[in-house]
Amino acid sequence: MAKAQYHKNQRVYVKTIGTWAIVERVVPQWTKGLDEPIRIYYDVGLGREFGADELQGEQTLQTQFDDGSTNWRIIRARNKWQAPEDSAHHPHPGTYPVVVTGETDWGGWRVPGAEYDLNPQKIEAQSRLIANATKLYSIATSLLEAAKEEAEHLPDSMLELARDVAKVVKAIDGQLDPTA
Repeated sequence: MAKAQYHKNQRVYVKTIGTWAIVERVVPQWTKGLDEPIRIYYDVGLGREFGADELQGEQTLQTQFDDGSTNWRIIRARNKWQAPEDSAHHPHPGTYPVVVTGETDWGGWRVPGAEYDLNPQKIEAQSRLIANATKLYSIATSLLEAAKEEAEHLPDSMLELARDVAKVVKAIDGQLDPTA
């Protein structure tokens, strides 16, 4: 018996052709007398149907976060556009936050100087949120797993919270439109 590995409108890499495509139709192959299909093929609009072994789904963020090497952190960069005495109202005069998302101290997230000067407290809060996003993601996925295991014992308010968390996790994983 076969189960579908990909779904309609999912973006997949077609290994045999070397291109990305969108699954247009999931085509099950049925046999008389069985409740489930024996094989699943996928129509991706390239002239023939492909088997699951010929396709590869996009890697989700969850697998990227779970690799154990995530070390997002905040470093302070020197504020070149203002002297420390001109930025005394900033939380850290003379510097601004840079969230580094790799092993080296470059790359990641930073903000233009003019935007930082408009609201430094907001930018500092954003940098802390981004730096801790992978930890929050891990907590959210753990919460979902616990909620699935104990769904019958949870109060309705916790189930509603778990549904909201599931929507956010799906949006992060790219499986849901974040504006929906």
